[in-house]
Amino acid sequence: MSADRPATFVRDNFSPHPTARKDTRVGNRAEANNVELAYTPTNNPWLNRIEARFTALRHFALDGTEHSSHEEQGSMIRRCIIWRNRHAADERLREVVDRANDA
Repeated sequence: MSADRPATFVRDNFSPHPTARKDTRVGNRAEANNVELAYTPTNNPWLNRIEARFTALRHFALDGTEHSSHEEQGSMIRRCIIWRNRHAADERLREVVDRANDA
């Protein structure tokens, strides 16, 4: 990264992010550290590449389930992430992610 080009942080529309854009402390700190903040549009989740990962997580770990506790749900999410990291090239996962990216 060049010192004359800012580092860019892409931020989604998680509720605190848009208000942070208006907070002068955030803007001043970003400017002082050569950081540009970029925000994805509200109605364009496909611009945020993590959304497809969340879609796959919901599909494999949460859809059609009734967890008896948050601990059980958290365990299922952790297991899904571990599986995903070990099987990044799995066709079922790729299909769900591709479908989410195309939406």
